[in-house]
Amino acid sequence: MNAPEKGILKPAASPPKAKGVLAPALEIEAVDVDEHCTGSRWVAADPDRLAHIIAIIAMGQAAHAARIISELLPSEPAFDHEALRIDAKRRLSIRGKTTSEHDASRWQRDGLIFEAISWVAAHETTRGKALLKDPHLSSTTQGLDGLMIELNDAGSAVVRATIFEDKCSDSPRTMFRDGIMPAFKEHHENKRASDLVATAAALIEKSGLDGTKATVAAARILDKQFRAYRGSLAVTPNDDSLARRKSLFKGYDELEGIEANQRIGATLITSDDLRKWFAELAVRAIAYIDSLEAG
Repeated sequence: MNAPEKGILKPAASPPKAKGVLAPALEIEAVDVDEHCTGSRWVAADPDRLAHIIAIIAMGQAAHAARIISELLPSEPAFDHEALRIDAKRRLSIRGKTTSEHDASRWQRDGLIFEAISWVAAHETTRGKALLKDPHLSSTTQGLDGLMIELNDAGSAVVRATIFEDKCSDSPRTMFRDGIMPAFKEHHENKRASDLVATAAALIEKSGLDGTKATVAAARILDKQFRAYRGSLAVTPNDDSLARRKSLFKGYDELEGIEANQRIGATLITSDDLRKWFAELAVRAIAYIDSLEAG
């Protein structure tokens, strides 16, 4: 993989932390979009930490990565193994012999990284009893990009179920209109109800409910009252304004019968060259994996 332009992935400007205190990988803030949608803006506050967490996820250790994020632990894998390092580096590298194969591999790699970043953002902003579907490790994996189930204090009932669609594209508006919204509309009309309930039940079962009770609890995910959608786009600084967010997420109100806070438009701010930004993040993640082998 060719080395990207150096310095394109810069940390967000944020207040200094006390020595020895670990900071979140992402800086996340609520932003305005329009009357139909609420916004969330993501910036890499610590690119190296973010790359390390992505590497750990690529090594098949998402459950451990979740603890790193929630408890602000050092970004180190739970255990190391040569096979995991090789597999993770393969997932984070561009492959193929032709230009078209390289391009396809790059889009798949960047999509996997962005889905992992979306998952990190969800863990950073979630409090209480929340359960998240792990990010895909394979670009060929079909189904939900992400699902977050929030439970009541007793852990017995769903209070909110958020469906994620995460798209990394050089044409974010087109991707939202032609990629994210059709998927959300299918869910809104419960055309993928079985897949949604099965995924939700599997998550809820992890909270301690037995299979039958978890499945019954998952039924609430079909009720729009407890439903939310989060469409996430990777964008350049040119799209980092209220006017551009309004344009990017235009048409969100086609999901009818819900409130604005149930439609979330998230943007990851990259750099003027979106693909180079993701390439540098991948290089940092691979360098970290190599350091595990060396160390």
